[in-house]
Amino acid sequence: MSSLSKLRYLTSGESHGPGLYAIVEGMPAGLEISEDFINFQLARRQKGHGRGGRMKIEKDQVNIRTGVRHSKTLGSPICLEVLNRDWQNWQNEMAIGPAEKALKRVVTHPRPGHADLVGGLKYNFRDLRNVLERASARETTMRVACGALARRMLEEFGVKIAGHVLQVGEISSQIEAKSAQEIIDKTEETPLRCLDKSSEDKMVSLIDEAKKKGDSLGGIFEVFVDGLVPGVGSYVQWDRKLDGKLAQAIMSIQAVKGMEIGEGYLNATRFGSQVHDEITYDAKSKEFNRSSNRAGGLEGSMTSGMPLRVRGFLKPISTLYTPLSSVDIDSKETFKASVERSDTCAIAAAAVIGEAVVAMVLADAYLEKFGGDSIEECLRNYQSYLDQIHSY
Repeated sequence: MSSLSKLRYLTSGESHGPGLYAIVEGMPAGLEISEDFINFQLARRQKGHGRGGRMKIEKDQVNIRTGVRHSKTLGSPICLEVLNRDWQNWQNEMAIGPAEKALKRVVTHPRPGHADLVGGLKYNFRDLRNVLERASARETTMRVACGALARRMLEEFGVKIAGHVLQVGEISSQIEAKSAQEIIDKTEETPLRCLDKSSEDKMVSLIDEAKKKGDSLGGIFEVFVDGLVPGVGSYVQWDRKLDGKLAQAIMSIQAVKGMEIGEGYLNATRFGSQVHDEITYDAKSKEFNRSSNRAGGLEGSMTSGMPLRVRGFLKPISTLYTPLSSVDIDSKETFKASVERSDTCAIAAAAVIGEAVVAMVLADAYLEKFGGDSIEECLRNYQSYLDQIHSY
């Protein structure tokens, strides 16, 4: 997080270690939160057609260790813990102290597309498990837990966040989201969080086909945010720009190799008259609006008051059950890449993770704009700002 951040978090833990942990600092006091609220978001991350066998083992449940008393935040750092159930099968391989017996899961055949080889070169590891255990997307469990805290704070300001899947492989949804609530209502119990049932059925079949071949698939997800007030973010310095912070957050998700805000890629091919959203004014609500939302809710690196639309482009998972060629780091001979238990397609989970990292960025931006030591103080500042913009 930027040095300018009001809200920041750190995660810790390895994929097959004892557990995953996080510290969240900067959350105002007085915010009501429960473990059940966080656990609901953790369960959403574990869903989705194409997930691997690990999801059948783990039933992620958070323990709030510090920073909350009697269901309300204290304003002090919040410590979160999620224990790994699979740890019982990895205690020798991942022991904190010396291993009691010979290791059976040493990795010397790096997977193309993964952090394995480059991480081994960087840290001088001869067992690439030292890399993949932390580089694993299992780490996103804690980002979803942290994002749940941010989501809960944003609810106090009337902000609603939802993620959905736009594409798997070359199969695209043909339905555009109109609101976060629509996404929640129509996709929460679907196999791929897709609004377009016909396209989703084809996506499911394509994932099944990839699984049979020992292959993997990526896709595109969108995070849709309603209820944002205009003017959150800043244009005055590069590291305070909200679009830059959102880009960093989305691109930090494992396997995401591209992102866009609104119709960013398509807008680059159009004339300005086809891109910019014309401004309107509603005298009854005393609000400025836009006739369209091709900008995706951001103008000049600030929220415009229109829904925020952020997309992430997820490459196929690096682990293939029909592995690609690699090289043994010790013998330098050609071998097939190592196979770790993995997903065929994690796009539905990526949408939930996207929600979480966007929530953290937006909560930080709201605290920068309306910050106070308690949620009550933040809301008073927020109301004062609403009065200001409605009298503009």
